[in-house]
Order: sequence, then structure tokens, then C-alpha cells
Amino acid sequence: MTTPALVQRLEIDGRAATADRLLLPALGAVGHFTAMQVRGGAVQGLALHLARLGAATRELFGHDLDGEYVRGLIRHVLRDDITDASVRVLVHASADGEPTVMVTVRAPGRMPADAQALQSVPYLRPFPHIKHLGGFGQARYGELARRAGFDDALLTGPDGTISEGAVTNIAFYDGTQVVWPDAPCLAGITMQLIEPRLADAGLPTRHGPVTLADLPSYTAAFVTNARGIAPVRRIDDTKFAVDAKLMRAVTEAYESAPWDRV
Repeated sequence: MTTPALVQRLEIDGRAATADRLLLPALGAVGHFTAMQVRGGAVQGLALHLARLGAATRELFGHDLDGEYVRGLIRHVLRDDITDASVRVLVHASADGEPTVMVTVRAPGRMPADAQALQSVPYLRPFPHIKHLGGFGQARYGELARRAGFDDALLTGPDGTISEGAVTNIAFYDGTQVVWPDAPCLAGITMQLIEPRLADAGLPTRHGPVTLADLPSYTAAFVTNARGIAPVRRIDDTKFAVDAKLMRAVTEAYESAPWDRV
């Protein structure tokens, strides 16, 4: 079938995504996914991606999802001619309740190089530990933030507690240690890769409460997602300096994560 220009390839359970096979994903409201960057046929944190898919499939659908099966589906859709790409693996439940796996391939993506400006919004993702489909709230707030001149939205609770960005994790630096908000959020793969490596490199990290009122006590901040990392220059009216030493340490931690062949 012909897929939209933004999608290079799309397969469901290793087969062509016909109109009939697309009906369930198009109409189904329940599902989950993971997003990864492929470079040279390899992925950072591949085991973490596969574990995420397996855990969410068990929780949502009550079925196991074999990681090697998913790995084979990714290899199949990339074939031998695509080595660099943005890949999404989406899991839905078929009519009989068995998981069905869609893999999409798009052009490679990268985090914007510029420091980010974030607008705080009064929204928290439901079931935030799952990278689930149907994120209208975060998408809408992200769009409103961009219309207001920001790069994205920062999700907060009623008391101003910070949880995560609309499509990122966020971390703050107080001059001595990195603090990740401990409010319920998605444990992003890039965050999982960076955090232990920062600690190993001598930069302490911890999880703790962070509120909008606390922002002036931090000297810097950065965001992470599947496309990479970026410093934060502003949250609402609070400005942050881009700490070159911090960002160098975070970048080195990220780049030191091994690449796993698909």
C-alpha cells in the first residue's frame, strides 16, 4: 500500500499494512508504544525499549510480548536498506485479545540544538508510567505552548508540582547535584540511560519533589527524550543559564551508552 510521505514503511506483525489490518489501530483507543532512534542499524537502550513494551502489554492486555519477536519485526521493516531512522513500535490488542504489533519507520530525528523554553500547564498524564496512546491533553497543551512562543509544555499538578515535559523528562541542577522530579511520570529511556552514568562519572543524582516555586533555587535544567537532550533556558518567567560543564557531562553520559544491534 502507499503510505503517507512522512512514513517510509509501516508493517503490522511483519506484514504489509493493508486497509483491513489498519482498521483496528485506527479505531482502537487502547494501546501503547515506544519510540527509538536507529543509527547504523543499532539502538541505544534496546533492552529497555523491549522491557517497556513487555511490561505495558502485560498490564494492559494480560499477555506476554516476546522481546526477540519484536526485535525481529524491527529488523524486518528496516530490511537491509535503512540504517538510520526513527522507529515506533505500537502495540494494540486484536479482536481475540492477543497483542498485535505495528512498526513504523520515519526519517531520523534529533533534539533541537537550541535551549528550550517551556510553559507550565495544569495537566498530568493519566497512567503516566505507561507510554500510552491517546495523549490529547499533552499534545494540545504542547501546541498551545508553541503558539505562545514556547518550545513545549511542562506538565504540573494542582499545587505546582512538576512531573515531566509534554514529550520529555526534565532534570534540574542546583550546582552540586541533578534532581529528577519524583512526581508520577514516564521513565524515559534516555533518562534511564543517563542517570546511572552521571552518578558513575561523579555527578550525584537523586529523585525528589520539584515545584514551580522551587525553580529559582536551581541554576540549570535540561530535558531528555528519544531524540536526545537539550538545555532549558526558561520556564515561564524563570530564566536558566546554559551550564556548559553540566551539559558536557550529560552529553558524555548519553554518548557513552552502548548501541545495540537490532
